[in-house]
Amino acid sequence: MSEHKGVVPGLLKGLATTARTMTRHTSTQEYPDVRPELPPRSRGVIALLAENCTSCMLCARECPDWCIYIDAHKETIPAATPGGRDRQRNVLDRFAIDYSLCMYCGICVEVCPFDALFWSPQFEYAELDIRDLLHEKDRLGGWMDSVPAPAALDSGAADPAEVTAQRAPARPARVIRRSPAGAPE
Repeated sequence: MSEHKGVVPGLLKGLATTARTMTRHTSTQEYPDVRPELPPRSRGVIALLAENCTSCMLCARECPDWCIYIDAHKETIPAATPGGRDRQRNVLDRFAIDYSLCMYCGICVEVCPFDALFWSPQFEYAELDIRDLLHEKDRLGGWMDSVPAPAALDSGAADPAEVTAQRAPARPARVIRRSPAGAPE
């Protein structure tokens, strides 16, 4: 008999919770019919600006999941002036990210010294086959259109070092005095 006395108050408490919840406004959004309003700098997918990539492999080396694949070759650039040396540069052949392995940590975006990787707020890239989650550079480059512009600097913030150095007055030229024999003093 003592068992039934504990059941009834518990049942009433549960019904009261249900009734209270039914009277509240729901926060459910009916996605795909209603698109969610994401914060401005949301992380969705990594976009690639291939023109900036120098194939330095820093992003692939720092990736904890090893999900970035880069192939490149060296190309010789002839000397600009006669007697100068030919230069070599890396040319990006393949840049791919396997999103079935990626954990979206953002290390690759942060370590890229040439601003070739960016976060795009796009999140609708589900696939039916897991093998289709390997995205090559053309697909990664397609998301650059959706990358938001960087936030404006704070009005009270100090200027970046590059801007400060550019505004600094030029140093006066150093005068080297020569002795009559032609050697510097």
